[in-house]
Amino acid sequence: MQIIPTTNPQTNYLEVEKRLEQIKDLSAWIQIDIADGILVKPATFPLEILSKPSINLDHNLFDIHLMVKEPINWLNKCMFVEATRITGQVEMMSDREKFVSSVKDLGAEAGLAFDIDTPIVNIPAETDLILLMGRKMGYKPMELDSKIYEKIKLAKSFGKLVALDGGGGVENFDKLNEAGLDILYSYHNYFEILNYANNK
Repeated sequence: MQIIPTTNPQTNYLEVEKRLEQIKDLSAWIQIDIADGILVKPATFPLEILSKPSINLDHNLFDIHLMVKEPINWLNKCMFVEATRITGQVEMMSDREKFVSSVKDLGAEAGLAFDIDTPIVNIPAETDLILLMGRKMGYKPMELDSKIYEKIKLAKSFGKLVALDGGGGVENFDKLNEAGLDILYSYHNYFEILNYANNK
């Protein structure tokens, strides 16, 4: 299982910079969480102000998670910051096929994200990643919803990479691994999980 550190939805860009400095040498991938204040409140920092050269992130791959209304409208901003993977929440996405094909046309990997109570259906063939929220979307840390294990197994049936965001920790790492999870995104307990995985 790959463990990817995340910035968590942050309204203050200075906090994002501090986090990026902390994790940039620990992982090739870094997830950047973006909220627009509509799907998830409050809105995060403006994505376009993120600049790799200012923080010396040339060796890192940006994995953008868009918790926004109509994520397709954010693709230019994602490419401006040189995103390698772009994942959009489906809850306020009007056309999944168009979103995925547009991301692929830009040369990036395309992901679809599902909140804990959103059914996993209508996965376009070109989709690279299915991202499952382990609990309700939002800023606060919450426990992993127990139904996530069956959702992981269902998501795996589509033949895509399956990732989890929110609620993953040392206490459920082994069970998530057994369920077939490919990627675990983590903010609050990233270092704890990384240490646990490296010592198994």
